[in-house]
Amino acid sequence: MRRDVFQAIADPTRRAILCLIAVQAMTPNAVAEHFDSSRQAVSKHIRILTECELLEQEQQGREIYYHINADKMQEVEQWVRQFKGLLEKRFNQLDDVLHKLKMQKK
Repeated sequence: MRRDVFQAIADPTRRAILCLIAVQAMTPNAVAEHFDSSRQAVSKHIRILTECELLEQEQQGREIYYHINADKMQEVEQWVRQFKGLLEKRFNQLDDVLHKLKMQKK
């Protein structure tokens, strides 16, 4: 089953993995050390993030390091930006109403 970016980031463990790997490239074992779950469970989360292209693999000798794919994260950022604009508009409207109410009290 092909997952999309939003299904991948819906899980809190996967979001935590993204935060760790955003700071520095890590191996699956290094990532697993930060969680109480099994190495196998962490590997499944990493596989999902890789399938969604949020993570990229790089082979260095015998180790595989995972890096964050900033280009794919922009898809999430663009989606959130739409709502940010809507929310800012609503907050500005609320500010206007509150300002008018305040002026009426004077």
